[in-house]
Amino acid sequence: FKKERKGRRKRREGIQYLSEGNHIINDAQPISYRALVLTGYGGYDKIKLQVKSMKKSQLKAGEVLVRVKACGLNFAELLGRQGLYDLLPAPPVTMGMEGSGVIEAVAEDVGDRVIAMKRHGMWQEVAVVPANRTFPIPEAMSFEEAAALPINYMTAYMMLFEMANLRPGKSVLIHMAAGGVGIAATQLCQTVQDVTIFGTASASKHETISQGGVTHPIDYRTKDYVTEIRKINPKGVDIVLDPLGGADTQKGFGLLKPLGMLIVFGTANCVTGQKKNLLAMAKTWYNQLTLNTLKLMQTNKAIAGFHLGYITDEELFERTLVKLMELYQQGKIKPRIDSCYHFEEVTEAMKRMHDRQNIGKVILIPEPKKSEEKPQSNTEEAENVGENEAAVSDQKEEAAVEVEAEKD
Repeated sequence: FKKERKGRRKRREGIQYLSEGNHIINDAQPISYRALVLTGYGGYDKIKLQVKSMKKSQLKAGEVLVRVKACGLNFAELLGRQGLYDLLPAPPVTMGMEGSGVIEAVAEDVGDRVIAMKRHGMWQEVAVVPANRTFPIPEAMSFEEAAALPINYMTAYMMLFEMANLRPGKSVLIHMAAGGVGIAATQLCQTVQDVTIFGTASASKHETISQGGVTHPIDYRTKDYVTEIRKINPKGVDIVLDPLGGADTQKGFGLLKPLGMLIVFGTANCVTGQKKNLLAMAKTWYNQLTLNTLKLMQTNKAIAGFHLGYITDEELFERTLVKLMELYQQGKIKPRIDSCYHFEEVTEAMKRMHDRQNIGKVILIPEPKKSEEKPQSNTEEAENVGENEAAVSDQKEEAAVEVEAEKD
């Protein structure tokens, strides 16, 4: 994988040098493609399925055109729909930060199966992506697994190993342990010897996350997770991964052992409905942890913040993804696909994540839905953690779809 990645980078550098200031290809034939566009801030109906067109000749040096086969749905997209994600441009904008597919147009490497990443614009059938943000997919990896891996696993890996320096014998609290980042973090913790994992999730998900490696599952809906952890580990835990914010950040800091680290990487407590909830935002902000450096000194604890969207170190990006691919090929990590939805079903996909029904990653499929198909879900097959074999879900709602012919 490293040799292939290095070889492709060298070839691309040559392309950029030879084609500096010029288009790589000059195919004037327009391409029509479907895209999921955020048309305004608000509820699910603000995501519209539109038909757009582009010319291959719009590609510039250092870019590739990817035929997208699968896209990842992340909590950031739920925030973006409500206008709470500052890295997303103002509507109208095509959403989506990660996907997988096949390189369709560039001077070289046409036909390569790749992971593709960009700040937004992956939720469409074809996407123009910087060449240095495409990474080859191992033969054994499906497009769905490839789309599920980048955001969740890079986030978990950088937090655990670049920031918290996870070592043998440590203990970790993982909130939302059945979600995409939660499952990724659990699998990565298992690559280190004797790590104790506390994971919060609703009771119906405990069997699945236990089989996946969580040592002590805790039902946050019916029990106080602080009390439950103290019963088992009176001294607390070494690392807390906090995607919640607000009062939970205060609880997490209180749970830390001396020399422990709290990493805040989200504000899920702000999202309580389809639309922006100012009361929930105010409550989360009011209950946010506030302290000074003297308090940190006196308690011998550390607090860190993490946001993958603000990581600009390309070498760190590549190094992390190469390491994750190695772990995948060694069988130590494997993305768990909760469910797959076609673009027409994006409302159902977002509802599933918003209602916290998913166990693992929710995937969007650009390919048009056939009339007899239903959304696929893997939740009922909890014993096969990480397997990409989805069962048919009974949930089916009409997605708000608007098909408009547009030209860029």
